[in-house]
Amino acid sequence: MTAVVERPAASSVRGHWIDDWRPEDRVFWDATGSRIARRNLIFSITSEHIGFSVWSLWSVLVLFLGPEYGIDPAGKFLLTAVPTLFGAALRIPYSFAVARFGGRNWTVFSAALLLVPAVAAAFLIRPGVDYSTLLILAALAGVGGGNFASSMTNINAFYPDRLKGWALGINAGGGNLGVAAVQLVGLFVLAVFGAGHPGIVAGIYIPLIVLAALGSALYMDNLSQVRNEKRGMRDAVREPHTWIMSLLYIGTFGSFIGFGFAFGQVLQVQFHTEFSTPVKAAYLTFLGPLLGSLIRPVGGALADRLGGARVTFVNFIAMAVGASVVLLAAQQRSLPLYIAGFVTLFVLTGIGNGSTYKMIPAIFRAKHPGDDHEARRLTNAVIGIAGAVGAFGGVLVNLAFRQSFLSTKEADAAYIAFIAFYGVCVLVTWAVYLRPKARVTESARAR
Repeated sequence: MTAVVERPAASSVRGHWIDDWRPEDRVFWDATGSRIARRNLIFSITSEHIGFSVWSLWSVLVLFLGPEYGIDPAGKFLLTAVPTLFGAALRIPYSFAVARFGGRNWTVFSAALLLVPAVAAAFLIRPGVDYSTLLILAALAGVGGGNFASSMTNINAFYPDRLKGWALGINAGGGNLGVAAVQLVGLFVLAVFGAGHPGIVAGIYIPLIVLAALGSALYMDNLSQVRNEKRGMRDAVREPHTWIMSLLYIGTFGSFIGFGFAFGQVLQVQFHTEFSTPVKAAYLTFLGPLLGSLIRPVGGALADRLGGARVTFVNFIAMAVGASVVLLAAQQRSLPLYIAGFVTLFVLTGIGNGSTYKMIPAIFRAKHPGDDHEARRLTNAVIGIAGAVGAFGGVLVNLAFRQSFLSTKEADAAYIAFIAFYGVCVLVTWAVYLRPKARVTESARAR
């Protein structure tokens, strides 16, 4: 009689390393996997959330830079573009880091690294500081932007395909909430301490960063199978879908982070009578990022149900309409319509963030049917590249506003550029993923 040898449940070796991970095995998932994945998801969200807050610090800190700092609106838009740029650039090496060092190990390190920009901003921002120093401080905040890429790559490996849309949406949405959270912290500091104490905003995050790093060290795990995936980034760079998805992610996440950084400044410049003080602008700046973050898991869930390409296609049409409403409101000087249009844009960016990320694993499952390892290997790499390229969209948003205000004293040219770009994304999504010939081609490849 042949003995039946049962495969072991998830086991840790060398501390927090797990060498047996089978999320697609329902028995394994129900008995062991779901609990471990959920624990890692919770602490991944915590670290990523604080990373987003640090990355977005300058969307708040520029509201504290009054006349005594001698910085014009164009200079402030540059201060918000710099951390976006550096955060975007860091996303690719951060994606590599998960496979190189382990998801848990890198989360601990990247969380602790947030202390550098937080401590620097807490003690160095004061009247009389030169502009170049402020630019350096803003660049340091870019380290918070890299956390998203490593977090998404890590969580993607923990969850089965049937739950990736939900898990990635929850992970990303919880992280994106950091943009709204730091703006609420800024509102609190402005209301309680006044505009003369910008360092308090950064100082509040110092103990939170320490707690996030400790929690990640104690409760997260590394997956050996992720560490053993080789050359994923090299192969992903050669994959056309990588660059198509990166373009679409510029339109969704790039818009989200760009608008999140710029919204408060645009309100102050475009409606300076209504928002004559930073406190008045801060009362509204958190609303759009908050709703855009909360809705992101819905975008992932809709994509799970209806298909990521369909949701993304309709969403870009709606974004073009939303940007048109904002343009009309700006020309008519209608503050209620302007705020409603901008908040709607934030919500749509959140839905699009969820649906585009869901498209990535679906594309590579279709291209590599029956080969889960290959599909996951490419998915992890593409998530890192698309996240980095998409974040550059935030730089473009801030530079578009900066140039528009420099040239015309209005933001109309920027809104027209956004509308045109969303139109391009609509056409690309349809041509590559939705038109009948494209669907037949993908089905043939899968077979």
